[in-house]
Amino acid sequence: MWGPEGLDEVEAELLGPPEELKGRDVLELGAGAAQCSRWLAAQGARPVALDISHRQLQHALRIGGPFPLVCADAGALPFADGSFDLVCSAYGALPFVADPRLVLREVRRVLRPGGRLVFSVTHPIRWAFPDEPGPEGLSVSASYFDRTPYVEQDEEGRAVYVEHHRTLGDRVRDVVASGFRLVDLVEPEWPAWNTSEWGGWSPLRGNLIPGTAVFVCVRD
Repeated sequence: MWGPEGLDEVEAELLGPPEELKGRDVLELGAGAAQCSRWLAAQGARPVALDISHRQLQHALRIGGPFPLVCADAGALPFADGSFDLVCSAYGALPFVADPRLVLREVRRVLRPGGRLVFSVTHPIRWAFPDEPGPEGLSVSASYFDRTPYVEQDEEGRAVYVEHHRTLGDRVRDVVASGFRLVDLVEPEWPAWNTSEWGGWSPLRGNLIPGTAVFVCVRD
């Protein structure tokens, strides 16, 4: 899944036709518990699941899967140039770094010529609205252009969660400046079958404003 709306890679084929994934070297960036890597392995691909969180990778290890787990910073990928055919990231890594171009340039480095990067993030317009699934989440409460990051702190004032806002134009410029060609920008519409609520996502909001943006990029 590329986001809470339920856009399935089997349907979307943003990484390419499923039958062409067999034998491909794929890096899942910000893999969390490596759900995407398990799906890729089932298609015959050779995924590597990378995350900076050791605890998340412990979840991945407990669930299991026939692929490597790597604990590393997305801005300093521990792989040789041209190691992968594809890189994918569903709400991983990119929303949580202050300098996304550092990550994107590293991704370009480890991709082979013609390789594809597909990543999804919270749709930038969502930052102007409260993170609420009900009617209270339908009124603009902040400036879309305010790029102040969202920060949660512990009792001692240390940041324990940080998410960075980039406008849609920022994201496009980041992709292009990092040496990629943007070939598609997918804004999944909320499907009728999805009646679930999760965080600020819900059928009510999803039918009115986009919740996810998926960027499809190629390393020429």
